[in-house]
Amino acid sequence: MCGRYSIYESMDDYLRQLALDLVVINGYDHERINRYNVAPSTRVELIRPVPGGLSVDRVKWGWSPFWAKEKRPDPINARAETVMTGKFFKSLWPNGRALAPANGWFEWIPDPADPKRKQPYYIQAADEAPLFFAALAEVHPGIEPDERDGFVIITAAADQGLVDIHDRKPLVLSPALAREWIDPATSKERASEIVQAGCRPASDFKWHLVDKQVGNVRNEGEALIHSVGPKTQ
Repeated sequence: MCGRYSIYESMDDYLRQLALDLVVINGYDHERINRYNVAPSTRVELIRPVPGGLSVDRVKWGWSPFWAKEKRPDPINARAETVMTGKFFKSLWPNGRALAPANGWFEWIPDPADPKRKQPYYIQAADEAPLFFAALAEVHPGIEPDERDGFVIITAAADQGLVDIHDRKPLVLSPALAREWIDPATSKERASEIVQAGCRPASDFKWHLVDKQVGNVRNEGEALIHSVGPKTQ
């Protein structure tokens, strides 16, 4: 999965889709979010369980454990195949489970007209409904952001036609599995099953070419997700 996605509806819409019988204990903006080009290291809305209900927080996309010494950007993704057993994400698994609500994500492939350049695609639900990416997060309470805070999106191997665009895809959960994912009562074993087999199949999605302007993190706006060519599915 490449590092861009969209989240543009109001948080109420995502929470309604989840149909959770839980209280959101902190305040959040009820206006449309209107983020069409979410980039790594920026802060974006995240849904996570907390004592007494749910919390909606704006958290940095990207995270590293305190002991990591690499002088490179924090990872934004965690592979489903290793997230449960590797050392890097040990402090987040399984109690750091969270959801990154979204409307779609972007992937790039070599441009047939110019192999030195890449052509972006936008991928969304076939019915254009909201999506829920399985995530792991570290968030500390407090008014001011904590430099340790951050989250990663879990990725799975792509299947069917999506393989032609990228060999990885976000671990997109159905609303029912998303509810299980953030339920504190969900066991570690059940959470592992969701990681291994819970991702929605490629047949649930559609994708199309979009303008290369999305490659610039400074660009924003609804036009970035509009088709600029024939649909590929």
